[in-house]
Amino acid sequence: MSGHSKWHSIKHKKAAVDAKRGKMFTKIIRELAIAARMGGGDPDANPRLRKAISDARAVNMPADNIKRAILKGTGQLEGANYEEISYEGYGAGGVAIYVEAVTDNKNRTVSELRHIFTRNGGNIGESGCVSWMFNRKGYIVVDKSNASEDKLLEIIMDADAEDLRDDGDNFEITTAPENLDNVVKALQDNNIETTTSKLAYLPQNYVKLEGKQSQQLLRLMEELEDHDDVQNVWANFDIDEKEIEAFEG
Repeated sequence: MSGHSKWHSIKHKKAAVDAKRGKMFTKIIRELAIAARMGGGDPDANPRLRKAISDARAVNMPADNIKRAILKGTGQLEGANYEEISYEGYGAGGVAIYVEAVTDNKNRTVSELRHIFTRNGGNIGESGCVSWMFNRKGYIVVDKSNASEDKLLEIIMDADAEDLRDDGDNFEITTAPENLDNVVKALQDNNIETTTSKLAYLPQNYVKLEGKQSQQLLRLMEELEDHDDVQNVWANFDIDEKEIEAFEG
């Protein structure tokens, strides 16, 4: 899954820049509100909220912003009524795309996302059209400079993770969704920094793209991920790293 993982690695490195534009703040604030609404405002009893707070601190979000978002989520402060919604569709070459969004206006969001898909050679499909191609997993990425494979394997196996893969510059760890928090804590307890840790939709197979189709698909991914309502985009493309880097360059 090197091509797809490379895309996410590049996106993570751009997170600091995105935060300066306010985009990352917008997405995390919505996640804080949703997490608090669904699981309560106590991070000790709400792993999803605990993760959202950690993400907020990672991009230097002020504590007051975090607190207000949580209070809006629990209903203690007035605010927009956000809800989670997913969209499924196809990109260039028949690549399957699964979009997770948080919105206060579903009609607006689907209209805007449909336009993004269409102008980049894709289309939104019916619910369920591609979700069967993905597995819901806890997904963690660790830069190779942060731990040896043997050390990492020992830690995550003790924490009941499912798999460890070598993906060039990174190690990718997968786990059952309900065990993500436990594996992340085990890494933290051993002072191992993670690049990414989230619940993910991981493809069961991949579609290889090259040339014009690859650039078209990457433009679609970029526009989807830049949309304020979109939290995550998952897709089963495999594009050569050089083509991804050329697109980013």
